[in-house]
Amino acid sequence: MTLVMGAVAYDPKVVTIWAGFRAWFARQGFGFDFVLYSHYERQVEDLAAGRIDAAWNSPLAWVRARRMAGGRLEPLVMRDTDQDLTSVVVVREDSPYKDVADLKGETVGTGAADSPQATLLPRALLRERGLRPGEDVAVRRFDAGLGLHGDHVGGERDAARAMVSGDVAAACMIDASHLLFVQEGTLPPGGTRVVGRTRPYDHCVMTARPSPEADRFRDLLLSMDAADPEVRTLFDLEGLTAWRPARTTGFALLEQAVDDDGFYGPDGAVTAPGHRP
Repeated sequence: MTLVMGAVAYDPKVVTIWAGFRAWFARQGFGFDFVLYSHYERQVEDLAAGRIDAAWNSPLAWVRARRMAGGRLEPLVMRDTDQDLTSVVVVREDSPYKDVADLKGETVGTGAADSPQATLLPRALLRERGLRPGEDVAVRRFDAGLGLHGDHVGGERDAARAMVSGDVAAACMIDASHLLFVQEGTLPPGGTRVVGRTRPYDHCVMTARPSPEADRFRDLLLSMDAADPEVRTLFDLEGLTAWRPARTTGFALLEQAVDDDGFYGPDGAVTAPGHRP
């Protein structure tokens, strides 16, 4: 039997990555193939319906898949770089804002509507600090890459640029993007200040329908060694140094944010107004 996994083609390198993994699995005697999707909503629906065996899911896709299929799906692995991440609210260094609460009455820029790290989780942080999005603080979304669940960081980058130009008072992004935007010159070195940070959360997770093939798939992923030059090349492209056993404890913050924003219903139905990639 061949295990078929879904992956979202947020970048051309996705083909290179999973073709490389397929070749590696073949040498281990394991039947593996992959199909590419243009957005996560269809991938989750196909996984829940049994049209694919596994899916490389964003954190938001995991939340929806769990709600749609419940115990018929299980998390397998995640990258070491998927654990204990944070998102930040950033302002210009010359601004008067010292804390998230100081942004009352201002406009905050976020990423795409379906970005966990640049929209849903930062909105949850605003609520935690007593600011109701759309009421106490205006929210301006930058919907680049809608449907990619924040894998495309164009929305975060656009929010950062708007903050630098003064079009918004603050911008929301994952911590790694804050560092990237400084390195690439989108944000001026030393020209920004973090005024808020979310609690830690986890990111992407491999999700599968329980089966002996899924167990073998998990075990092989966990056995991959970055000391192997071939594996290291694929790891570098995929942004990890080792696969780790999946955990679900790091998604509670996003689950609550999804409910508070009305993004998905309890059964995984898309309830966010107008959201359909």
